[in-house]
Amino acid sequence: MDSWEPAAVPYDSVVCVKQVPDTANVTTEAMREDGTVNRGALPTIFNPEDLHALEAALAVRDAYGGTVTVVSMGPPKAADVLRDCLFRGADRAILLTDRRAAASDTLATSYILAQAVKTIGRYDFVFCGRQAIDGDTAQVGPQCAEKLGIPQVTYLQEMISVDGRVARIKRSIGHGWEIVDAKLPVLITVLDSANRPRPQAARRVMKAKRAKVPAEVAMAVKAEMPDAPEDQLAAETERRVKLLESQGLLIEQWDLDRIGADLNRCGLAGSPTKVNRIQAIVLTKEGYSEVLPTEEGIGNLIHELVVDRTWG
Repeated sequence: MDSWEPAAVPYDSVVCVKQVPDTANVTTEAMREDGTVNRGALPTIFNPEDLHALEAALAVRDAYGGTVTVVSMGPPKAADVLRDCLFRGADRAILLTDRRAAASDTLATSYILAQAVKTIGRYDFVFCGRQAIDGDTAQVGPQCAEKLGIPQVTYLQEMISVDGRVARIKRSIGHGWEIVDAKLPVLITVLDSANRPRPQAARRVMKAKRAKVPAEVAMAVKAEMPDAPEDQLAAETERRVKLLESQGLLIEQWDLDRIGADLNRCGLAGSPTKVNRIQAIVLTKEGYSEVLPTEEGIGNLIHELVVDRTWG
């Protein structure tokens, strides 16, 4: 980044971020009897590679000027990652939350995010993490680019330069690297080896720690005034929302109507992915066995795992 030359014009970036279950801390309570994940039993974290996507966008703004807008699709709780983005330097945060978007697969999710990006308006870069740890599909970024009708560059390792309307990018191809030129606007997916995300800035934390989406405000009002009638709750919520807005602390909250989404392409209706089978692997053996590095040793291991059903 230090070798970049200042550009004549600033660049506006949109970053798609996600709050995900912490899959590194899976317990027995995290799985339901049908083999699906009980997300409510898992702590949530900022999707790791999305942090690197945010850092890539912030680095472009630092070098060339411009803005960084972050957008996340999820329940009101997902505002946590948006506050984290503000703490690290994002200029604008948008939460796209709508019950009608529940059960969206990658096709529906990418459509909704693309609609959100279009609604944001002017953008030069769209940054996404390579993939989310709760799905590991790496499909949403590329599908979003297709729906936006813009070029895509996956597996960014380094942003070499931006000259006018062309970005020069070093990307990983698994066994090596390649340098590509992409015309703007462009969508880029970012690897976790591309950069080191900056920490939260103390001043930004102090300023934005009270930032909330309207849904969070409504829940707080309901908790404080459990016996109040609905009209009183609505009036108090509106008052607090306007106060946050006047202080620059209101995180924008959009729904599917706000982005002009076709409901047939959202949620379950817009998700063709079907689960064919769920298989739970349970290890039944206790202790350990020593495996000799011979054909006989390997054969015994395979026999124990498959024939004796050590896997359960």
